[in-house]
Formats: sequence, C-alpha cells, structure tokens
Amino acid sequence: MSLDVYLEKTIYTRNITHNLGKMAEEAGIYEALWRPDEAGYWNAVDLIQPLSAGLKLLLADPERFKKFNPENGWGTYDNLVAFVSDYLAACIENPEARVRACR
Repeated sequence: MSLDVYLEKTIYTRNITHNLGKMAEEAGIYEALWRPDEAGYWNAVDLIQPLSAGLKLLLADPERFKKFNPENGWGTYDNLVAFVSDYLAACIENPEARVRACR
C-alpha cells in the first residue's frame, strides 16, 4: 500500500461560452475542449494534435464555421479561433500539465 499526494498549481486558465460547442464539434475539437477526460486527454501534450488539426480546419474555411455563430451574439468564430490558438500555445509550452475542464 502507498499514499499518493499531489500539490498542483494552475498554469493556464481560460473560459469560453458553451454557445460555441457546435462550431467546435464541426471543427472536430469539441471533445478535446469540453470533455478531455472522457476522450482520454489527460495531459496538455495529448491536446496538441487535436487542437492543431482543429485550428487548421477553422482557419482554412472561416465561412464554413461562421455559420455556427450563435444567434444571441454570445461567442463568435473569432472568439473560438483565438481561444484554440491560445490554448494550443499553452499546451505546447506546458506539455506535462494536467488537463481539467469544468463544464
């Protein structure tokens, strides 16, 4: 038997509206963003590939994704691109960081 103890600190935190969930789904990154635990993404390094691929898709065809801008105006294509870009950079800078998302 053993005892495991952890002292964790927050390296990165950011918030984005659930209204962009459909757009993230279209870009193939909904699970990586909203449900990383369920998708098996435990550390930041696990998110680098899916976020890179999703960002590439988002940037390649903005009009495809702007169709998913919420009607109520809370969240936009530009918000999601900035969020994913920033989150990806943080994952690259801190690959061993533990991932946690609160929905």
